[in-house]
Amino acid sequence: MEDHTQSLIDRAASLVEAARSAGADAADAVVSRSRSKSVSVRLGKVEGTDASESDNFSLRVFVGERVASISANVTGDAAALAERAVAMAKVSPEDRHNRLAPQDRLAGSFPDLGLFDDTEVASERLTDDALATEDAARAVDGVTNSSGASASSGSTGMVLVTSHGFSGAYRRSGFSRSVSVIGGEGTGMERDYDYSSKLYFADLRAPADIGKEAGERVVRRLNPRKVETQTVTAIYDPRVARGMLGHLAGAINGAAVARKTSFLKDRMGEQVANAAVTVIDMPGKPRGHGSRPFDGEGVAGDTLTMVGEGVLNHWFLSTSIASELGLETNGRGVRSGTSVSASSTNLALKAGAQSPEEMIKSVGTGFYVTEVFGHGVNMVTGEYSRGASGFWIENGEIAFPVSEVTLASNLRDMFMRIVPANDLDEDYATAAPTLAIEGMTLAGQ
Repeated sequence: MEDHTQSLIDRAASLVEAARSAGADAADAVVSRSRSKSVSVRLGKVEGTDASESDNFSLRVFVGERVASISANVTGDAAALAERAVAMAKVSPEDRHNRLAPQDRLAGSFPDLGLFDDTEVASERLTDDALATEDAARAVDGVTNSSGASASSGSTGMVLVTSHGFSGAYRRSGFSRSVSVIGGEGTGMERDYDYSSKLYFADLRAPADIGKEAGERVVRRLNPRKVETQTVTAIYDPRVARGMLGHLAGAINGAAVARKTSFLKDRMGEQVANAAVTVIDMPGKPRGHGSRPFDGEGVAGDTLTMVGEGVLNHWFLSTSIASELGLETNGRGVRSGTSVSASSTNLALKAGAQSPEEMIKSVGTGFYVTEVFGHGVNMVTGEYSRGASGFWIENGEIAFPVSEVTLASNLRDMFMRIVPANDLDEDYATAAPTLAIEGMTLAGQ
């Protein structure tokens, strides 16, 4: 495998050299590597098996302030590809912000972040795991059908070579098990799921545990009631809370700020969330799902406190986005096809003091949210309106399931009212604990 990685680095280097020879002032070449194997089952039978391997190249060339990118395959003629890319760049519009990352920001060393597990999982094992996961879910009393289960293994990787001296590569493994089942009959059916996704195969939760949790989750949702329209404190289960953190990440992405499509675009250095809210982004976290020794432009990103005690400190920036804003990249560049965008890495909202149980008890009456759906989030204005289901809280305890309601507010107000619990599970690229948010409008019957 190391020999193959070196051959990809050599191939990328040859594309960059060919670009310079063809007249490019600067260039970089990226190889996106992917290996995957998966098995899906339903009702005890194998429905599908998939396996794929790919090494996809892209070459980006700069001619003055003009830039062009081109996709390639491993067997393409380097000189011909480079000449075509340079010809495209010469007729492209000027873009004074698009450039290679500053040379003094490039990673000089690549720490071992423990991102790769070389365990080879046979298709037979994937099949057995998927079947066992589904069997455990279907064994839960009240589960009446299955949407299927799956198990997968694979890896992704990146090779980057630039004309100003950067050359690096890394790999990341990934393993998963998941199941989705149905409970109830007719119009009273409900659906829920569970899954486990890890970088290391041995860290996956057992199929029996995943299946049991999925089955029990769906059974708890059966026979939901409707509630009256009112103002409530909503407590977001960690699954849903991660989506709330995702909204914040989108609002502080430099691309949205530069395009003026974020409701936080003018709030740098200001209080944008409750003082209990601190959000940290950690690209160098060992075994982190979003970790990387360098970003999509070769920059080593530092750990950043994006929001500290409610105060906004940073945007997510790549080189071009930073240039648009008059700033410098902070190593959050991501290759997306032939372009570079910006994104978080391992983003976590720090835990609070209360346990979820204490939080529920302190609320007295409220709504515990386990699922939201719909696209009712306007990132320009912050307006928030989403369908939701979950459980009603009475006398500080979970009382009964609730469905067919809508939760509405504005993200500006929601972030200022967020209170985190102490159950943060950092085993996700976007991680948040249980969150309580006062003053939500619940539209019911």
